[in-house]
Amino acid sequence: MDLKLVKNSLEKQNEEDDKENGNQSTLESLPHRFFEPFIMQGIKLDILEPGRLICSITVPPRLVSKDENSMHYGAIATLVDLVGASVVYTMGASASGVSVEINVSYYDTAYVGEKERREKGIFRPTYHYW
Repeated sequence: MDLKLVKNSLEKQNEEDDKENGNQSTLESLPHRFFEPFIMQGIKLDILEPGRLICSITVPPRLVSKDENSMHYGAIATLVDLVGASVVYTMGASASGVSVEINVSYYDTAYVGEKERREKGIFRPTYHYW
């Protein structure tokens, strides 16, 4: 393994270095707010009540880890964050704010094509205005 190559890719000096080395970011070419629809596409809202959401999703290949045939842990955490933020709106809030800390415990594996159903709820709603 070439450690210098790894170091250089992490410590990019400027855009010109990227272009010269063929490392130009493709992020600039993506549409605005690309990431949320990419993760959320295919989610179904099963139950909607004040302070409670139950959603399901059939695991698509785009959210699968390279090494396994299971849903990527980062994709799961992102879904938890995005769906969890949506619960705040069911309580009448006009904005959900920003996640400062997320703690996700992984109990089971979700495989491609499997339907996963999870509940998100607010047990002790607290709102902080900065």
